[in-house]
Amino acid sequence: MADHDPLLVTREGPVVRATMNRPERRNALSTAMGAAWDALLTELAADTTARVLVIGGAGGHFCAGLDLTEVASDETPEQKLARQTVRNRRTGQRFLDISMLPQVVIAAVEGSCHAGGLGFCCSADIAFATATARFAAPEVRRGLVPAQILPWLARRAGRAAVTRLVLEAAVIDAAEAGRIGLVHQVVPDAAALEAQVQASIAAVLEGAPMALAETKGLLAALGPVSPEGYAEAGAASFARTASSPEAAEGIAAFKAKRKPSWSPGAR
Repeated sequence: MADHDPLLVTREGPVVRATMNRPERRNALSTAMGAAWDALLTELAADTTARVLVIGGAGGHFCAGLDLTEVASDETPEQKLARQTVRNRRTGQRFLDISMLPQVVIAAVEGSCHAGGLGFCCSADIAFATATARFAAPEVRRGLVPAQILPWLARRAGRAAVTRLVLEAAVIDAAEAGRIGLVHQVVPDAAALEAQVQASIAAVLEGAPMALAETKGLLAALGPVSPEGYAEAGAASFARTASSPEAAEGIAAFKAKRKPSWSPGAR
């Protein structure tokens, strides 16, 4: 694939690598990248020869979440509500599709892992991070809600840890992410990250494909969180906030690199 493609996909034997490739935007999820993800996930769902999918990011970052420049527009509130409902339903479905792949999915996290980046990290089966990685769910500071990532965060780290993460919207370091369970292991640097990914791939490939796929299905059935039933409510919730005056202010402040000015008593 060309270097300018928003999602670079390579393959070596049974191992597929998907590298989010918008380094100038810290690999923020654009419409084009989302479409590329959807095409890849459809392909992998029917691929009986691929065994592992490794998700990473170009330029020293994993994913900074939704590209907010595509949220703001001159649409009417009704048009924005309709578009955001569709877009965020698709986002929730994308994380669900990743979790349901027959392949074992490994997230290799460097740099920023914010908002929707956490969705990619936590819908993967296994996640590793470098010591300099940073994690955050900043949606409420943008006048938005972390709708489509909440079930994946809760499934990975538990409700108590996630409650504080999403309500305070604080940036946490890799050590804290490891402590609360967002990632399985923290390694010193990019070289160590690749070595850990390779070790995990080798271990996974020792397992039987059908047994691994069935085990993944059983793991998905264990938890109390139901992403399948949550996707619609999450999409509607995000769309309502994305089309609100709060979101307009939050996104404008983000672009201007200033603190947002919230209306007193707004809900």
